[in-house]
Amino acid sequence: MLRQVLRRFGKKLVHKHPLEQSVAETAPARTQNTLDLVALGVGYTMGINVYILAGEVFGVIAGPAIVICFLVAGLTSLLAGLCYAEISAWVPHSGSSYLYTYVTVGELGAFITGWNLILTNVANIALVFRAWTLAFDSLFGNQLSQILHRSISLHVSQDFIEILGYFVVGLVMVFMEVLTSNIRRLFLVVTKVFASVNILVLSFIIISGFIKGDLHNWKLTEEDYIKAGLNDTSSLGPLGSGGFMPFGFQGILHGTAICFYAFSSFTIIITRVEEAQNPERSIPMSIGISLFISTLMYFSVSAAFTLMMPYYQLHSGSTLLETFLHIGWVPAYYVVTFVILSNIFLNIFGFTFFFHRVISKMAEDGLLFPVLARIQTGICFHITAIVVFVIIAAIMAFFFGIIDLMRLRSLVSLVIFSLISFGVLIIRYLPKKKSEGSEAEVQEESERNEAEVQEENGPIAEKLTLQGLLFPGSPTPTALSGRIVSVCSSLFALLLTLLCLVLAQWPYLRSGDPVWITVVVLLLLLITGITGVIWRQPQNSTPLHFKVPGLPLLPLLSIFLNVYLMVQMTAGTWALFGVWLLIGCAIYFGYGIQSSLVANLT
Repeated sequence: MLRQVLRRFGKKLVHKHPLEQSVAETAPARTQNTLDLVALGVGYTMGINVYILAGEVFGVIAGPAIVICFLVAGLTSLLAGLCYAEISAWVPHSGSSYLYTYVTVGELGAFITGWNLILTNVANIALVFRAWTLAFDSLFGNQLSQILHRSISLHVSQDFIEILGYFVVGLVMVFMEVLTSNIRRLFLVVTKVFASVNILVLSFIIISGFIKGDLHNWKLTEEDYIKAGLNDTSSLGPLGSGGFMPFGFQGILHGTAICFYAFSSFTIIITRVEEAQNPERSIPMSIGISLFISTLMYFSVSAAFTLMMPYYQLHSGSTLLETFLHIGWVPAYYVVTFVILSNIFLNIFGFTFFFHRVISKMAEDGLLFPVLARIQTGICFHITAIVVFVIIAAIMAFFFGIIDLMRLRSLVSLVIFSLISFGVLIIRYLPKKKSEGSEAEVQEESERNEAEVQEENGPIAEKLTLQGLLFPGSPTPTALSGRIVSVCSSLFALLLTLLCLVLAQWPYLRSGDPVWITVVVLLLLLITGITGVIWRQPQNSTPLHFKVPGLPLLPLLSIFLNVYLMVQMTAGTWALFGVWLLIGCAIYFGYGIQSSLVANLT
């Protein structure tokens, strides 16, 4: 009896979403080509991030090694992008990471993804608040905040002034959202214009680095700090240890984990699947091209500004603009400030569209309360939701700094991308008949009990043996081989998390402690064995326009890199994320799991 209850409970957690309803909807006109999608991806990936990351990562975390941080973060996001590209070929419908995980991983993974997407969008708005205040103050030579502080602080506290500033920005965002809610057709045009301007400005910064750059800024020593009057002791302390990696290898890891957030916005491309011409080909291609361009630009821009000024002259809260003041190019300072404000406008233009879509979809699926489904349709609910989220974002912007919001944003993205990589393993090893049939048949087949599967495929195919793990009896995927991959992938993720936690104890490993070394070796052996079992299972041979090469290694490598970067986050970031996840789990297990339309239909 208990076994049956647990089995039914487990099935509810892995129910997968059928797509026949999405297919029946009226599809919009397919007007966007690959170039449009690339412009969309680059426009959001190369937005305000590159300008505000400078002071936070370059100045106090990684130093000149920020170029390596951007390169590694770009390659890590590219692996996740490949997984997104394949799932978009399997699921050619506009949606989000929420839909992709619902179709591949199941209901619990989809809820975690959707719930985290809501947090991501709120954190994005909070970052816009912070970036707006920084850029607007920079436009007036950092004098506006000082004037306000001197003239108002005599009567009210500085904290009140800061809160008031965020709410003023919030009112502007609400006003612009209401004005632009009926002109979404201009969204792509505005994005392409801003993306083109942004590329030109960043190209100017790169050329400036070649003209005004000095390689000595990558080889700073203690004497340079002493000459600058920053340090007259034998210990550099918060300035690091000098050279290209002043904060060591740990600084690179920490910087990479934060820089990862800058690349996660490419997922906006998958919201345009049904508007894309030939989506099976254009979506994977646009994801790859946009990530390649973004990685190249981030790498080049970071190399340019690290050559133009010493890292210790940038502090937390500074922007890339300080570089032009350092080299004496004041006009360029104001031009780039104007571009930052333009990119902020791009983030504001339709900023509520994405989380409105996720929230309403989750409510329609029964995972959130039904009243939330009216966010997209009811005008009053729409405006109320805008105000509520802006207030929450303003509060977050007040209590958390830019670096805290970046860490939170990166952590959430790493969790979501890991689930997507996990989903590729699941969907690639499904039996071929499940992928080639209708979507309703896919769902029906995935929910059949073990007795029915044995009757269809025969007792030999469904008999689990040790020999069958490494030498499957069928050259094509079966229900058993699919379950083997699901279980092994879950064990892989668990062991990989343990390995990353152990690797975080790098000082003990370097000291040669036999206990830690033994644990690492055992974990590596288990992970290698599980990878071998997954590799030996037959794959689905359904022809697609794009498939992740080197399966299962690349998705597994993507999961490893994501988890390892997660470990680099601070305890405060994990605590904030944990609180948000606990609230979500309370909603799901208290309401969503019982009200899920997908579970009730099956």
